[in-house]
Amino acid sequence: MLFSRDSRVLRHKDKNKFEINKEILLLLFIPYSKLTFLALSLSSLRTSGTAIMKYEELVSILSQARIGKYFRVAKGNKQRTLQLYHHNLKLSQRLFGVIGMFEIALRNAIHNHYSQQFNDKDWIVNSTAPGKLLAYDAKEIAEAQNEYIKKGIYSADKMVATFNFGFWTYLFTKNNYRIGGKTLLQIFPNKKKGLTQKDVYNDLCAIRELRNRIAHHEPICFDKSKNLSTQYVVKHYDLIKTYFTYMGYDANKLLKIVEKPDSVIKEIDKL
Repeated sequence: MLFSRDSRVLRHKDKNKFEINKEILLLLFIPYSKLTFLALSLSSLRTSGTAIMKYEELVSILSQARIGKYFRVAKGNKQRTLQLYHHNLKLSQRLFGVIGMFEIALRNAIHNHYSQQFNDKDWIVNSTAPGKLLAYDAKEIAEAQNEYIKKGIYSADKMVATFNFGFWTYLFTKNNYRIGGKTLLQIFPNKKKGLTQKDVYNDLCAIRELRNRIAHHEPICFDKSKNLSTQYVVKHYDLIKTYFTYMGYDANKLLKIVEKPDSVIKEIDKL
């Protein structure tokens, strides 16, 4: 299992205290490049080995500016503020797992497609010459390739796993789509009629935006007016499931591998 089972907010008779393992707070400052599924696990919020943290202590660690967003929605109620922050963390954990699954499925589909089209499993390193598909990324690709060769662990699969969501998203830009032979939409055999390269690019950018908000520990449970809302999350979650379907997967079965955000979304809607 990529994540531990659901963590829980523990109540305390002092409404301004919140039980939380302080180790989880260290995870909030891990650089984006080092984030992993396990790094977002909230298992350390459980009763075992927990410490009781006051609202003021949490503010001193995370800053008033960050906690203030939740404090305003909670109308000054400190316990509710802590609950809101916890729910946002839990929702982020669940969605990061879902997005991670989607990113892996997407990059593997692209890799398989171009490996067959170019008849070259090493198409990434062989597409960096001027005018070719990955010319813009030539330096980054060469650096990664050389590093793996030095360590004696180079493989095409290593190269595929090296690059982030943005790298794969940009293959759907108008220019890259053209250079790639205008065939990349074939990775979506079940796509809806009329879906275009531009549609896919815009949708992937929207999913990537959500991913980046989570990675930078921004709230995802508010609307544009800073009111408590799950509409933004539900919209993007549904979009991810739609693209799983486009790729030929049963989203519900596939996402059984990770903890889905459905129950957390319901919890937030009840607040």
